[in-house]
Amino acid sequence: MKRIIIAIDGPAASGKSTAAKHLARKLRYLYLDTGAMYRACALAAKRSEIDIDDEDALKVLMENIQVTIQYSEQGNITLLDSQDVSVAIREPEISLLASAISAKAVVRTKMVELQREMSKMGGVILDGRDIGTVVFPQAELKFFMIAPVETRAKRRFLELQDKGLNPIYEDVLHEMKERDKADSSRALAPLVPASDAIQIDNGQLSIEAQVAELYRHYQKRMAEL
Repeated sequence: MKRIIIAIDGPAASGKSTAAKHLARKLRYLYLDTGAMYRACALAAKRSEIDIDDEDALKVLMENIQVTIQYSEQGNITLLDSQDVSVAIREPEISLLASAISAKAVVRTKMVELQREMSKMGGVILDGRDIGTVVFPQAELKFFMIAPVETRAKRRFLELQDKGLNPIYEDVLHEMKERDKADSSRALAPLVPASDAIQIDNGQLSIEAQVAELYRHYQKRMAEL
């Protein structure tokens, strides 16, 4: 059976990563967490005390950075220069910085290059904010996940608690609104649905229901190919 590229886009905490992981397991596809890659870039910039508006410094950082996504039974592991940063990149401060740094052309060029290299054989699911519009406009199946901002903030709040952190809901909600604004208004690859993306409102859907809906569309698409 043909192995395709599946793009799942959407705003922060819209459930796209969770859905992508579950669907990938169901299809035995590779799941590539692109958001984690940009978060790792943000963390690297912070640790190096780089001003992200310093294009020369960013260029040097991208020339030397090593970002790797590895699979594990407990979920993907994000490595930054061989160090596991899976928890560190989920801090609210890094989330906001990731949005800003992902808008930089030199960063996007490097990350998109890596994403395309890892996906060239198909059989991959990628989630992000511009997978279906910029990274893989030719993807055979595209989704755009949406949910109310309050629902998404609650999801992120609980996620941070599960990781042993002590978030404040109001801060998470504020950060979520700021992230939405930054992602949607940036000049480079803004957050917008691809014209041929299937929109899924998962605000009231369980993860099982979400995956079932995605799988239904997958089966329909495969029958067309």
